Amino acid sequence: MKNTMTVLYLGMAGLILTAIGGAILFTPHAFYGSNDIALGDNASLLSEIRAPGGLLLCSGLLIVASTFQNSLRHTALWLSVLVFGSFGLARLLSIALDGMPSSSIVAATLIEVLAALVGLVAIRGSRTDRTAD
Repeated sequence: MKNTMTVLYLGMAGLILTAIGGAILFTPHAFYGSNDIALGDNASLLSEIRAPGGLLLCSGLLIVASTFQNSLRHTALWLSVLVFGSFGLARLLSIALDGMPSSSIVAATLIEVLAALVGLVAIRGSRTDRTAD
């Protein structure tokens, strides 16, 4: 059952990151526009926006691949914790430094922190499973 829950978590985490990364990489104006953020046509800004989109897309693809390849799961768990945790913690820092963002970004923050915590629980469970062998 633990393995099924881990695979389910990784599948959902990977699909979320793949979708968000793809949207940022290929349709940044629409993605950020949904939060009332106007990017304009500055090529340097768009490059800086698209680059992390590519990282999220590739991270998501690796995490999705781990649902089919058991040997990737531990790495994918750590990657999901790293990605979701760093985004969530950075957003919390931004709230402290810059003030409250839109409600959709606050919701994203909560989802990111929760996803990182679930990943940490899954890592702890996978470590327990390996030491029981």
